[in-house]
Amino acid sequence: MRVAVLASGGKDSALALHRILNGRYDVKYLACMIPLRQESWMFHYPNIHLIDLFAEAVDLPLVKAETSGIKEKEVEDLKRLVEKLDVEGIVSGAIASTYQKTRIEKVCRQLGLKSITPLWHENESDILKEILDLRFDVIITGVSAYGFGKEWLGRKINEKTVKALIELNRKYHVSLVGEGGEYETLVLNAPFFKKRIEIVKAEKTWENQSGHYLITEAKLENK
Repeated sequence: MRVAVLASGGKDSALALHRILNGRYDVKYLACMIPLRQESWMFHYPNIHLIDLFAEAVDLPLVKAETSGIKEKEVEDLKRLVEKLDVEGIVSGAIASTYQKTRIEKVCRQLGLKSITPLWHENESDILKEILDLRFDVIITGVSAYGFGKEWLGRKINEKTVKALIELNRKYHVSLVGEGGEYETLVLNAPFFKKRIEIVKAEKTWENQSGHYLITEAKLENK
């Protein structure tokens, strides 16, 4: 089956891509929506400008389009991008967000495509364990929930980080995988990468209870 994988550079879409590449699918495109505002309801915002570098690192064709980031209008923006593609299905990294999943399914129904969600309703601890077992190199690029501080920005997801996330989940009920927007990530390397992403320059911003790790310069390196 010919598919396009909705990609942001974050861990969930990257893990979905990893599984699809190891399945009976022909990945024709990475598809990315670029929100014009931070408060997008459906799409990843922090460091989305690095999606071109991500696509080059994994050596897959990239199609992208801007979206208003406004509720429901961004669904139509996605449809306009997807309807141009010669594919039979759309893959997303949705885990628990019914809001995201149902809207992608709506677009797929309208276009006669199959919606594929490899991670849907999987145990969040198991997903983090799989990321560690596969040796994904993942950093946290944004936080927006009680319990997170500026020190989380740029932090790698490793066993120590997972233990800290489990503790935050116990205390404040944050999603272990950040499905509610509690934190955002960027994958720098994974088994299917042809090259790895190296951060050259980055800066931290913080306001009230949220912050971002803004990568201003990055490059590809041989693995």
